[in-house]
Amino acid sequence: MQSWRDGAQDPGRLRPPGLGLLLAEARGLFELNASLLLSPLLMRAPRGDGHPVLALPGFLASDLSMVPMRRYLSELGYEAHAWRMGRNIGGLGRMRDSLRARLTEIHAATGRKVSLVGWSLGGVYARDLALWAPDKVRYVITLGSPFANDVRATNATRLYEAMSGERVEDFAEAREAIAGDLPVPTTSIYSRADGVVNWRTCLLRPSDRAENIEVYLASHIGLGVNPAALWAVADRLAQPEGEFSPFDRAGPFAIAYAPPEQAVSA
Repeated sequence: MQSWRDGAQDPGRLRPPGLGLLLAEARGLFELNASLLLSPLLMRAPRGDGHPVLALPGFLASDLSMVPMRRYLSELGYEAHAWRMGRNIGGLGRMRDSLRARLTEIHAATGRKVSLVGWSLGGVYARDLALWAPDKVRYVITLGSPFANDVRATNATRLYEAMSGERVEDFAEAREAIAGDLPVPTTSIYSRADGVVNWRTCLLRPSDRAENIEVYLASHIGLGVNPAALWAVADRLAQPEGEFSPFDRAGPFAIAYAPPEQAVSA
């Protein structure tokens, strides 16, 4: 059995998901339909306290992709915000100023710390924001985000570099920090069945305020609308500010989660 630390020591061995998993990403539509059908169960999740949540879309996606997430969180009592930056064509350095301005705007307007929910590349941005302004960030949740180990182990790396004008190796110091411990509570939600991102690149170091949650069989493009993932997001955001307790895998979607000890092993 191999831990996340072993993967970090030998990042060169990581490879992007195979063709079979990539082609199976089409099941994301079924995950969305499942959430719609199971909406009565999803609404049984813990209610929010009204604090602001900024939803950050993945690579090549826009605010439209985060509509189900924002709508769900709004119905649970959160103040859900879009990022309002159009399509995410990548570029950590290029997007930093705009992301920081958006976070500052929401924080100033609400007078409250902002939770960040980032899907894929959006999660990398979220972790970077938390490092920059921990006084403005309440919680970070990433969904299938490749921030650890060998972040080149995705099926989108070449396209990212072509469209963003940045190489993955750029901002090496910042990427090392993003892969490390955050100054705020954080949860990484991922799937070993991800067809775009090698799941090992999504693993954070578990601690007394950081955890990994594996969702069985979820796709990369469906993770942000997967009912079990949505439930986990809602549950994590409902924690009182400044407090953290491990995710309870009981409940209506219990069968969809890997045991916690399995969530950090290869």
